[in-house]
Amino acid sequence: MITIKDVARVAEVSTSTVSRVVRKQGKVGKACRAKVQKVIDELGYRPNINAQALVSKKSNSLGIVIPKVSMPFFGTLACGAEEATKENNYRVLISNADESEQTELDAIDSLIQHRCEAIVFHSVYNNDDTLCELAEKIPGLVFINRFIPKIAHRCVWLDNNLGAQEATRHLISKGHTDIAVITRENINTDAQVRLDGVRTALTNAGIKLIDSMVESASTADMEGGREAVRNLLKKGMKYTAVLAFNDNMAIGVIHELNAQGIRVPEDVSVIGFDDLLIAVACLPELSTMHYPIREMANYAAKLAIELSENSSSSVRTHLFMPHLVERDSVSEAAVIEARAS
Repeated sequence: MITIKDVARVAEVSTSTVSRVVRKQGKVGKACRAKVQKVIDELGYRPNINAQALVSKKSNSLGIVIPKVSMPFFGTLACGAEEATKENNYRVLISNADESEQTELDAIDSLIQHRCEAIVFHSVYNNDDTLCELAEKIPGLVFINRFIPKIAHRCVWLDNNLGAQEATRHLISKGHTDIAVITRENINTDAQVRLDGVRTALTNAGIKLIDSMVESASTADMEGGREAVRNLLKKGMKYTAVLAFNDNMAIGVIHELNAQGIRVPEDVSVIGFDDLLIAVACLPELSTMHYPIREMANYAAKLAIELSENSSSSVRTHLFMPHLVERDSVSEAAVIEARAS
């Protein structure tokens, strides 16, 4: 195995100089740095991360706690965070925590045991008070997709309310006034915040959203979308458009409507939220709100690393905005009425 001493011997420098080049820290002349890097590449030297951690008491690891990495949204989040670590010479440790408050806390504890000082945490189950307590103990802890006023400088979040308003206004602009809303059962605040945004946009347009036009599902996946549509059909609700909590549910809506002989968008328009890759893989391609989760995760990872190195470095707020992506799943309501007659 090639060691740091081998690199130092061939490059004719000290081991401390090689260490500074590897860590990308400390003063090393440009020519010397290039020479050492060339030897590193030629010899195929790889630093012993565990040994570095023992010496420095720090692992240079970024921890990511998410509900389920197998879901496209959270997979994209993980990819965005990982991209931010390359320039900082950090490695990534990912933990799934899709069960309970305790599962999330256990994941955080495990990362701390692995000397993670920078952590990006997507919490679904824990309340604000618990997360504030964690933030006091872990200087490099950053929360993504969560806004807690008390620790706003540690939160990277999206304006879900305005995003839902924009999606609703888009449907209204196409002549839709009978709009069904498919959401998920409230295990976090996103669903309620988006529903509030829908109500606001409808109210501003002089349209009332009746409770029977809102259908919740136990899961936020395609099956949840299909389940919600079946429930709406059982209730006999009449609508020309469906606004779904996310893209997965929206595609489930499209599948179930097609199974019931209802065409999209000719009979019913459908709009999602997230703009995942699956939005352009379905037919029709899904109109949706673009959720910049990759960019947000990249930003959150850099913020976590920054805070882990200097906990007082950030006093900023970190709000991102969604935007509408128009595709083929939304049609004019007037066209729908003409074809239905």
